Amino acid sequence: MFGLIKTTLITTALLTVATTPVLANEVNVYSSRQPKLVQPLFDAFTSETGIKVNVSFLKKGMAEKLKAEGKRSPADLIMTTDISRLNGIVEAGVTQAVQSETLSANIPAQFRDPKGQWFGLTSRARIVYASRTRVKDGEVTTYEDLADPKWKGRICIRSGTNAYNLALTSAVIAHHGKEGAKIWLIGLKANLARKPSGNDRAQIKAIFAGECDISIGNTYYMKKMLENPDQVAWADSVRIVFPTFKDGGTHVNLSGVALTKAAHNKDSAIKLMEWLSSGTAQEIYAETNGEYPIKPGTNPSALVAAWGTFTADTKPLIEIAKLRGASLKLTEQVNFDE
Repeated sequence: MFGLIKTTLITTALLTVATTPVLANEVNVYSSRQPKLVQPLFDAFTSETGIKVNVSFLKKGMAEKLKAEGKRSPADLIMTTDISRLNGIVEAGVTQAVQSETLSANIPAQFRDPKGQWFGLTSRARIVYASRTRVKDGEVTTYEDLADPKWKGRICIRSGTNAYNLALTSAVIAHHGKEGAKIWLIGLKANLARKPSGNDRAQIKAIFAGECDISIGNTYYMKKMLENPDQVAWADSVRIVFPTFKDGGTHVNLSGVALTKAAHNKDSAIKLMEWLSSGTAQEIYAETNGEYPIKPGTNPSALVAAWGTFTADTKPLIEIAKLRGASLKLTEQVNFDE
């Protein structure tokens, strides 16, 4: 009896999705970014084009949801952060390629899938937050430096299996191979002041409290702290340092967009993708989130520009994404979080 009821409910739910009206002047977006971070973009797009954008916030399980919905999915676009998440959705088989001269012109090749399955919108650097009082200028310059014994007991970091740290470890593999990355992880772990825990801001709070001297985090967390009266003191206790790889640049990740395989409003969805790649949209998005625009010639906000300049590493992000499994395996092998 329970099985019959369950089957009926599932069937009803699928029929409801299937009969959702599809309107050419609308675009449905599944976003892992909080609505307040993307709504200004969509409001501007609707004002300019008359095309309405409906957003569903999905913190986790986007690929699984799209697979379960199949052709009945109402989603036309997905927006998410982290190259491995974007690539994971592509590998789940729920996206389709987009061929667009506008997107190719606005988004550098490094920040888009070679086959047109995803396109970056903004970037963020994974950098070092250093104590203003306990770390001298120039004392840390490379990611390799973080494994130097001089930092023993002085580094705080979130879980090594966090997507952002896995992407960084993947970049280490890309530069130094698996064995080199393993040695780096062991050295970094030996320098930790405490077991990995919390988010990026929790590490900066620990620097403020004197528990450690440097941490690894994304650049945009500085903006988030400065906007929170309770966290301004944390932000003021550190400075941003842009480390590089010895044979490369500063590791960056991105937020991006992809067209779903089930897209019912395809033309309008592609119009939104192209608009999101424009200078106007990039500036709105980047300023709202404290990130860097990707379109050449588009400037970051005054706050972000004040943090300094850097040269992004040139390793293709698609290569970084495909190394995620290897980086997770290495992180678990060295018991990084223990």
